[in-house]
Amino acid sequence: MSDPDFRERAHDLDATVRVGKGGVEAVSEELAAQLEGRELVKAKFLRAARGGTNTDELAERLAELAGAELVETRGHTATYH
Repeated sequence: MSDPDFRERAHDLDATVRVGKGGVEAVSEELAAQLEGRELVKAKFLRAARGGTNTDELAERLAELAGAELVETRGHTATYH
C-alpha cells in the first residue's frame, strides 16, 4: 500500500478499467498502458470477475500482471500507481 496522499487523490477518480468475466489477465495490459499516462488508475471488479474469489485477491493479482503498485482496495474497486 502507498502513502495517504495517493488514497486521498484517488477518492474522486472514476474507474477507467473494468474487470469482467475475462478476468484480470484480459485487462492487465490496459491497466499498464493507462498507468503510463497518469499517476493513478482505478479499476472496478464486476461480479462476473469475482466468482469464487474476493476483490483483494483479484486486485493483488492484477497489480502483479500489470507491474503496478496497489494503492488500496475499497468495496469492489482498487486503485493502482
